[in-house]
Amino acid sequence: MIPFLRRKGPARREEPAGLDLEKLPRHVAIIMDGNGRWAKKRGLPRTAGHAAGAETFRTIATCCRDLGLDYLTVYAFSTENWKRPPQEVSAIMDLLERYLKESIEKMERDHIRLAFLGDLSPLSEKLRELCARTEKISRGYSGFQANICLNYGGRDEILRAARAMARDCAAGLDPEDVAEADFARYLYTRDIPDPDLIIRPSGEVRISNFLLWQSAYSEFYFTHVLWPDFSKKELYRALESYQKRSRRFGGI
Repeated sequence: MIPFLRRKGPARREEPAGLDLEKLPRHVAIIMDGNGRWAKKRGLPRTAGHAAGAETFRTIATCCRDLGLDYLTVYAFSTENWKRPPQEVSAIMDLLERYLKESIEKMERDHIRLAFLGDLSPLSEKLRELCARTEKISRGYSGFQANICLNYGGRDEILRAARAMARDCAAGLDPEDVAEADFARYLYTRDIPDPDLIIRPSGEVRISNFLLWQSAYSEFYFTHVLWPDFSKKELYRALESYQKRSRRFGGI
């Protein structure tokens, strides 16, 4: 589902009216929802919705980079999405493979960073290899990073982290010495700050097993716009809403 983030000419900072570019979140996360409904409304197969959603990802990721955000994390395929019809799952994986091949050819030129969060072991060998090659190229660059949650589930992530920590405790780590920051290092997001803002399009108002640990103090923004129709203007609205909020993190 993830297309190459094309850069046409030198990077430029967008300056949409109403946004304070000095008060942008460092990390925005998005639950990319509504592809199937978008296709159904148009009498198209669900796979057409996923293809349209992939192009929206390219647009929004490029916009986030140009605005100066540090991280964008998107929910591309959950641990529960395997329950979908096999033809749809296969089409999603084929789409991902195609765009990763494109990105590997060009991301070195454009210094694009992509990282994958989740259990990649059930994916095909070819797709796992493409993910590994993409991440290897990314490690040579700094700046904006797009994180792709692929076969990801928040509960699964926490359970895997707890198991890893338990093994370390069995090897001698004192559980009483483990602080929140220590546990967080066992998560997929160990080197990534928690999301400041989580956006969910499509009209659904739930978190759907996404970044459960990391979203403890995230701000949320919900909209009825389906993901393939989510434009830069919609992103600006979400960011404007975020900037009007007071983040107290439990304080006064």
